[in-house]
Amino acid sequence: MKKSLTATPQALVLAREVINIEAAAVQALTQRVDDQFLRALNIILSCEGRVIVSGMGKSGHIARKIAATMSSTGTPAYFVHPGEASHGDLGMITSQDVFIALSYSGESEELMTIVPVIKRQGAKLISLTGNPNSTLALAADAHLDGSVAKEACPMGLAPTTSTTAALVLGDALAMALLDAKGFGKEDFARSHPGGSLGRRLLTHVHDIMHSGKKIPAVEESAMLSDAILEMSRKGLGMTAIVDAKHHVLGIYTDGDLRRTLEKHVDFKATPISEVMSHNPRCIQMDALAVEAVRLMEEKNISQMLVVDASNKLVGAFNMGDLLRAKVI
Repeated sequence: MKKSLTATPQALVLAREVINIEAAAVQALTQRVDDQFLRALNIILSCEGRVIVSGMGKSGHIARKIAATMSSTGTPAYFVHPGEASHGDLGMITSQDVFIALSYSGESEELMTIVPVIKRQGAKLISLTGNPNSTLALAADAHLDGSVAKEACPMGLAPTTSTTAALVLGDALAMALLDAKGFGKEDFARSHPGGSLGRRLLTHVHDIMHSGKKIPAVEESAMLSDAILEMSRKGLGMTAIVDAKHHVLGIYTDGDLRRTLEKHVDFKATPISEVMSHNPRCIQMDALAVEAVRLMEEKNISQMLVVDASNKLVGAFNMGDLLRAKVI
């Protein structure tokens, strides 16, 4: 029969100690972001081929994550298992590539088997180890020092602090590359088109707005009853009020209608210009849809008009359009 286990308060003490040990190790890394780190950056920036990241065991898991982070932030990279590399996958590595090797000891047999071949091919080698005097570190064109004072494992056996340090150095390298390449939000969105972030960063107002005959609009000489009919026909919960040249003068919304009802005005005898909201918040069609969301939340409004540089009406949308586009 399986023994029942119960965690005790001592587990919390241990958990906090693990976090403190790893946090201290990460903080210590800042002193080692030096000329070698800069050299590694310049090697990757001048790479005319691809970036290959490799490691065994837990280092291999970190290597996969570093490759994924680089790829999504403007530095195409992929992971190669060192064991597979020695059985044929080395054929994909060329003299134009950069090989990043992770091994805390710096003596990983699988990596050291393929390092001489990589060097002979002329590919640049960047090592990330916990021992600057290791075979791997000394063979590298640039070495990143990921050494730690101790592992967080109570037995000092399981890679914990060391893998955290390697992951942080990899992230630092990827983010420094991102900055050096001028990789921006839209670049990031293009590599994540299927997610919500991509939609937020790639969707513009012109992608979601109603245009042409679908825009609710009446001229300033129209009666309130005409404006209400236009609102009903177009179904956006508002109508623009424009001059003869279609420049925006005001807006009339469902909210304005509720306030008008409280005043008991004559809909057929009241000009829309007397009850409209003047100088409405508008946006241009090339703006990001997420910027429209920010403005609408800031002003507590549910509809917006779209204008060109001369304040001419070119479109309209409401919060429902943003929801359907999955911008929010």
